[in-house]
This record gives sequence, C-alpha cells and structure tokens, in this order.
Amino acid sequence: MGLFSKKAINTENIIQEIYAKYRAKRYLELILGVFLISIAFNVFLLPNNIVYGGVSGLSIIAKQLLNIEPSLFIMAGSILLLIVSYFVLGKEQTTASILGSILFPLFVNLTENLTTYIQLENEILLSVVFGGIINGFGAGLVFKAGFTTGGTDIINQIISKYLKVSMGKAMLMSDGLIVLCGVFVFGINKLMYALIVVYIIGLITDKVLLGISSSKAFHIITNHETEIKNYVLKELGHGVTIFDAKGGFTREKQKVLLCVVPTNQYYKLKEGIHQIDHDAFFVVTDAYEVFGGE
Repeated sequence: MGLFSKKAINTENIIQEIYAKYRAKRYLELILGVFLISIAFNVFLLPNNIVYGGVSGLSIIAKQLLNIEPSLFIMAGSILLLIVSYFVLGKEQTTASILGSILFPLFVNLTENLTTYIQLENEILLSVVFGGIINGFGAGLVFKAGFTTGGTDIINQIISKYLKVSMGKAMLMSDGLIVLCGVFVFGINKLMYALIVVYIIGLITDKVLLGISSSKAFHIITNHETEIKNYVLKELGHGVTIFDAKGGFTREKQKVLLCVVPTNQYYKLKEGIHQIDHDAFFVVTDAYEVFGGE
C-alpha cells in the first residue's frame, strides 16, 4: 500500500453515527414539529372540519359522528397501529414512530384550548392556508429529524411493503380514502378545502426537507461544446465538468457538460445556450445544496 492510500470507510454504521451526533437537535426538531402540527390541527383544521387524511382526519369524523375527543381517538388509533407495525413491519421501523405517536395526541390535548384565543371558524380559506403551512412545516421538521408521527404513516408503509407500490401511491390510497369519507360527513365543499390543505402540506414539507433551491444544475449536450464551455467560464464565471457519453439509440459518442449556476443566472445561461447552439439539448434541475469545487 502506498504512503497516501485512502483509508477504508466503514459505511455500515453511518446512519447510527449521524443520529448519535445530532441527537439533541433531532429531538428538538421532533418536539417542535409535533407541536406545530398540533396547533395547525386544533386552531385551523378541526374547527372548520377539514378532513385532510391521517388519523387526525379520522378523529374529526369521529368527533362529528360519535362525539369522541380527537386526542383520545388519535391516541387509541396510534397505539393500535404501533402494535400492528411491530408485528408486520418489525421493531426497527416501529421505533421511529413511537415518540411521535405518543407526543402528537399529548400535544393535541395540550393545545386544544388555543381556540379560546384564536377563532377562525368563519375564515375557512385563511384557516386552510395557514393550517396547511404550519402543518407542512411541522411535518417537515419531524421527517427531517428521522421520525414520523405514526398513524397512517404506518399504514402507508404496510401498503407499500405488501402491495409493492411507492410510498407516494400508498399515501394517495390511504389518505385519499379518508378524505373521501369526509365528503359523506361534511359535504363536497369541505373536500375541496381538504385538497388545498393536502397540496400545501406536501409543498411545505418538501421545502423544509430539501430547502429552497438557490442554484440550477444544467446538463447540456451540444455540437458547440467549446463555445458553451467558454461562455460559462468567461462570461458567467462558473466551472464546467465534461463527461464522456454515448447515445442510447445512435450509439454515437458525445460530450455532456455539467455546470451549476445561481438561480439569478438561470436565464443568462439558458438564453446563452440558445444563442450559441439553437439545437442544443439540455436539462435543468434544482440544486438544493452545492459543496466543493472552485
């Protein structure tokens, strides 16, 4: 072995090491996230009967039909699903849901009196928007910390495992059915509000998890490789990486240029490519984090 040979890296315990290093931060994010979800539920969504999926959505239906307190329904549902998860999904996957499953109904109970100070029953659209934003932000913090709030997250994992579908499709199936049940109890108008909430929650959750894109990554295939490379290097002041590639259909060898530019220079690079090579093929994607390089 050479003097400067690279040390082997053991990848088996990386996740455990990451979780151990940021343990305090993770638990703070979990607590804050669940607290925000509880506020969104009690202040904005429950008073307006917005059934947006999950065990919390079912609790709104149960309160209307059976007069069961949402916190009790959520606690009972979460415990039942944790037991199912343990036997169906195993100990490891269940562990990530235990804390959230306990904290969520507890915080729902602690924050239920906030409606005394904040009353928005007649401001449904305002409640939907703010409820979705706060809920999405809280959910993003919980997922970012490596936890879940239990409930239908467990059902989604079971559906995904046994029906061999993605988590996204599993969520659509379970939450979609719950939202549909809300139609028969509260009417079609509340369904439309619920769909807005679901969309906002998904959007904000992704933003919290991934961040707001501050850069754009360009993958460019062109016959004017040198000219575009010089344009990026000299005019925009950014680096370029060049890959060797081969066309899947033509089997011809070609070059792929990769460069990352700030979002405010997206238009300059896009139009610059068009000016240099109108027939150039390029793909632009959001780059949420960029590390290294010059």
